[in-house]
Amino acid sequence: MTQMMQAVVVREPNVLDIAEAPIPEPGRNEVLARVRSVSICGTDAHLINGDYPGFWPLAFPFTPGHEWAGEIVALGEGADIFGWKVGDRVAGTSHNACGACQKCVEGHYNLCENYGKPGLHAQYGHNVQGVNATYAVHNVKCIFKLPDEMSFDEGAIADPASIALHVARRGNIKAGDAVAVTGAGAVGVLAADAALICGAARVVVVGRGHRLQRAAALGFDTVDTLAGDPVASVRELTGGLGADVVLECAGAPETLTWGMAMLRRGGRCAMVGIPTEDVTLKCQSLVLDELELAGSRASAGEMRRVIPFIANGRMRAKELITHHFPLSEYDKALATFNDRSSGAIKIIVNP
Repeated sequence: MTQMMQAVVVREPNVLDIAEAPIPEPGRNEVLARVRSVSICGTDAHLINGDYPGFWPLAFPFTPGHEWAGEIVALGEGADIFGWKVGDRVAGTSHNACGACQKCVEGHYNLCENYGKPGLHAQYGHNVQGVNATYAVHNVKCIFKLPDEMSFDEGAIADPASIALHVARRGNIKAGDAVAVTGAGAVGVLAADAALICGAARVVVVGRGHRLQRAAALGFDTVDTLAGDPVASVRELTGGLGADVVLECAGAPETLTWGMAMLRRGGRCAMVGIPTEDVTLKCQSLVLDELELAGSRASAGEMRRVIPFIANGRMRAKELITHHFPLSEYDKALATFNDRSSGAIKIIVNP
């Protein structure tokens, strides 16, 4: 008899329920985990809204979710060779890349050249089933051991924290740099912590509302975009020179425009936010000031690097958790996430 579990099932855009589904079986080099905590990501909301038809997901019905933590309950063939055992506490990430293309071999598995090809690449919660369920299967490439001092809730934020560390590293931050972060959401605030970890002497977070207040409470200099020209404010805070590095974490056309204008001569902007429309940039300063604009996709090896910083408190994941919901109230959790007035930053769902 097939064992069943509870899972969020999106039937069609913006139509979801909690349904029974078969517990998946781990294949070769895979583990089955009991999911304990899942964090809602902005991509989840877009996917549920049907914003990426035929791409994320390939088709409905679909179970979203990719930021999670839990414990291993069963091993697929070969998983034990990698040192995994039943009972291990783990955090997961989404990219299950091929491991054989040139980009994967060079360590850039987030840029896998076989992305989306069945049997070669899968991205959990995007183009294959996700983790908003009581159980989930992941390849051993996509799980990372949690230290005893880290809770499952904090483990569920390891994936976005790794994305934040990746964008900071893409910014090529040097010791003593002044860094501006555009966007005070979860990735923006985590990126601000990542900038400090990478050696920034000063970090200015640019945003608005309750999220900016949270950034201020964590000790960052802040610029309120509703209080005047944010570019002028950042330049004033940096002695008129501008920021050495900007981390663009908002994904709005104006924030990229601001970010490039905030740069010091020779500065670099690393961009992880994705605007839904094209952006016009002024190329004169790009050339004459030798500015750089670098894209930053997901993470590439930062999960192992970021987990110790969450454990020792330098990456402040726990402080960003604002709400908890059981899996049975996923619709309420999503509505809270989508309501800007709710005060939500990171929402944890506990299956």
